[in-house]
Amino acid sequence: MTRRRDHWRDAPVLVTGATGFLGGWLVKELLNRSARVVALVRDGAPQSCFVRDGMAARVETVHGTLADQALLRRTMCEYEVATVFHLGAQAIVGVARADPIGTLEANVAGTWNLLEAARQSPVRQVIVASSDKAYGPSPNLPYAETHPMEGRYPYDVSKSCVDLICRMYAETYRLPVCVTRCGNLFGGGDRNLGRTIPGVITATLRGEPFVIRSDGHFVRDFLYVRDAVEAYLTLAETMADAPELRGDAFNFSMEVRYTVLEIVEQVLQLMRRPDLRPIVQNIATGEIREQYMVADKARRVLGWSPTYTMTEALQQTIEWYTSEFPVADGVAVGSGQFQP
Repeated sequence: MTRRRDHWRDAPVLVTGATGFLGGWLVKELLNRSARVVALVRDGAPQSCFVRDGMAARVETVHGTLADQALLRRTMCEYEVATVFHLGAQAIVGVARADPIGTLEANVAGTWNLLEAARQSPVRQVIVASSDKAYGPSPNLPYAETHPMEGRYPYDVSKSCVDLICRMYAETYRLPVCVTRCGNLFGGGDRNLGRTIPGVITATLRGEPFVIRSDGHFVRDFLYVRDAVEAYLTLAETMADAPELRGDAFNFSMEVRYTVLEIVEQVLQLMRRPDLRPIVQNIATGEIREQYMVADKARRVLGWSPTYTMTEALQQTIEWYTSEFPVADGVAVGSGQFQP
């Protein structure tokens, strides 16, 4: 399949979750490729890259929520949206555990509202962000796209449902929708400092040991946010010429796996602070112990593969946080909120 470098020029694209971590990077790249971006924005999110990097002034902003199906349908029709990237979701595992109803409403009902609006609109490609957590705990790792959706905890279940709903719309209504399941995303711009990589970087900038909430031996794989953006764009470009992909799901991952302790140690080495040994509290609940995937389908069908090594990606991530949270008298200062 031949990809056209001018695919995005003047293309009308709707991005939900544009003020989020991945959304900001995706909108930035779409603008770099001269797309006409429409962003669904719920909150102002003044600290988001979408706002702080001036992207809000370069896109058409629609203020509203995924609960408003009429708004979604009107937006897709009025802007003649060709491609939808559905990233809007409640994406924090701890919040999902504390507020399962809110999470299900945002993630599950929000997805069917968006797909139903797309069904009644001139949309040609819909890419929906799911998660590796949709697979649930499995004795047969690594995850492949053929694994069943068996989420057990609130966030995981919400994403299992998202996958199944997308398949329903593809099979029943022939909606051109595909699903992405990514490893743990990381990179500059992630202001959820409760996540391991931004958490350990900002703690180290403050000269403090990072607190690991598990025993440190939970296993995860990862994906740098810039590689994730390229994955989403590549999938949409390929779908334009391959309608047979309708209903498919794709794993995107570096295909490397690390324990939390290993990731923390890598960051500390790169920041030249191996003396700041992490504190292990082991208080995590409702999380899967081991998760990692294969991404050979994406390599084979889409021609996608990650560009950055883990070391390169971590170095760039550290540079972003170092510039964003400069150190004054040994204390990192900035506009974000630190994990206590």
